[in-house]
Amino acid sequence: MVADGLRVLFCGINPGLMTAATGHHFARPGNRFWPVLHASGFTPRLLHPSEQGLLPEYGLGITNVVARASARADELTDEEFREGGRVLVEKVERLRPRWLAVAGVTAYRVAFGDKRARIGPQERTIGGTRIWALPNPSGLNAGWSVGRMAEEFGRLRVAAEAEAEAEAEAGE
Repeated sequence: MVADGLRVLFCGINPGLMTAATGHHFARPGNRFWPVLHASGFTPRLLHPSEQGLLPEYGLGITNVVARASARADELTDEEFREGGRVLVEKVERLRPRWLAVAGVTAYRVAFGDKRARIGPQERTIGGTRIWALPNPSGLNAGWSVGRMAEEFGRLRVAAEAEAEAEAEAGE
């Protein structure tokens, strides 16, 4: 679900098998993306993956670094990540979201060749689009609780809202 001029374009690593089967991003029941998106204040209620079409109403979109579906992200090659990063840059240049939020700092590191990237805002930009690396919401990422992830997603939400408010004030 992508559109022009989004506030935040969320980017997963690649479709899991459930996502590939349903056509809905982050569709596996153990994935925490949708609960975290709501808990962080991006959506007014918890959305079901089948409701991903509502995201543009909130200024949000969703895509992936790598298009190939797999059971686990570690089944992907570095070459696939690098090529996915190249394609993602083209997509961001075309759509011009204010923020690109990559849900998986390891995927971001490989796709963009930035071995030192950490969770949070990145120095790199794509045109006028800023980048934020988020924790991977997969249930396999036990190092991040829903609460901690919601805090990090919330930091991005606050930054995106502040930027939008600043742009609106400057345009008046």
